[in-house]
Amino acid sequence: MGIVNIDDDLHDQLRKASTVSCRSINAQATFWIRIGMLCEMHPTLSFNEIVQREMAAAGVTPEPLGAAAA
Repeated sequence: MGIVNIDDDLHDQLRKASTVSCRSINAQATFWIRIGMLCEMHPTLSFNEIVQREMAAAGVTPEPLGAAAA
């Protein structure tokens, strides 16, 4: 494992995003790096398509959406 130097403003945004996402700062950075790399490798796929593929590869099966409760 190495150390990555990033801009202070980006680090601040990373810290804020990690709070919203309920991830550690390192986990949030890892998420952004992984998704960014996948976006570069598959430029025709949307963010949602990439996340859906990653979830499926991890064995996550979504429950069908039902009608909204009134």
